[in-house]
Amino acid sequence: MNTEQKIMQLVGAKETVIAGETRTWWTKIGVAFENKDGSFTLRFDYVPTNLADTTIQMRERKPKQADQSE
Repeated sequence: MNTEQKIMQLVGAKETVIAGETRTWWTKIGVAFENKDGSFTLRFDYVPTNLADTTIQMRERKPKQADQSE
């Protein structure tokens, strides 16, 4: 039995047109914790103001990379 809790990151994507070019801006907005029944609890650090134009995704957390200058 795996007792390790899965933690995901929540990110928001907002598309903006700058000088005729569409750019997508990704921002970390919170975390999600897996519950015992497989569902997730979402904890937002903040919520984007224009939700109609923002995509929110739940993604695997990437481990911090060690300094590779060694």
